[in-house]
Amino acid sequence: MGPLLALASAVCYGIVDFVGGLLSRRAHFAAVTFLGQIGGLLLATTAALLLPAEAVRPADLLWGALSGVGSGAAMHFLNRGLSHGAMSVVVPVSAVTGVALSVVCGVLLGDRPTAVAWLGIALTVPALWMVCGGATDGGGGVPDGLLASAGIALQYIALAQAGAVGGLWPVAAGRAAAVLVLLPAAARRPARVRLPPVRAVQALLVGAGAALGLILYLLAAQRQLLAVAVVLASLYPALPVILGLALLHERLSRKQVLGLAGTGLATVLLSLG
Repeated sequence: MGPLLALASAVCYGIVDFVGGLLSRRAHFAAVTFLGQIGGLLLATTAALLLPAEAVRPADLLWGALSGVGSGAAMHFLNRGLSHGAMSVVVPVSAVTGVALSVVCGVLLGDRPTAVAWLGIALTVPALWMVCGGATDGGGGVPDGLLASAGIALQYIALAQAGAVGGLWPVAAGRAAAVLVLLPAAARRPARVRLPPVRAVQALLVGAGAALGLILYLLAAQRQLLAVAVVLASLYPALPVILGLALLHERLSRKQVLGLAGTGLATVLLSLG
């Protein structure tokens, strides 16, 4: 069940990245990020109320809040990079580096993946890079991707430390923390976060989708090694490529085809491991 939940989380994040990337080119990335976190807070709080927790402990809420700080930072830098049209740079850098940081931290925290799982982990990094075209540039894409990856790693590692007895309240606490982290910047330049109603609703829905992805990841991390759950959840870059092929009539390069095949093989190995 754990691998399926982690893959479902990857699907959510893949859709969120694709839609959020397109939206960040039509509206200011700061507005998309801030309103998205509000949308995530609404969905996570509703889900937490509908699924009562055994016990809401302060430590679990603190871990959730720390995860939210990572989420807010990750989405800010990710959307900033995507607003410049550098999807082929920001997404692979953020995903690959985020996976590497999370796996290292998971092992330091006591994870002991099997040999098969290690093979899947090792295959994931180059596969993700190839899926996104293996692109690099000398502009703002790489710094944005690296900063986003640090937030992604913090988001995943901290949330995995929350106990199962806290239900979904750690995710809700994280969304509240993300809103508070982003609030000062939004307050300094309120014009940036004023969007037409249609765009505002789209941003709220993007954030709700990201929160759903985190809920699925939390459930997966409670049933799976952190290193494996993170890697499976981080396969999300493959989906924007597939959506671009299907909806935007983009063409896949040979490198991207090999990368997609690699992510498929990595998924099988991680599920078996």
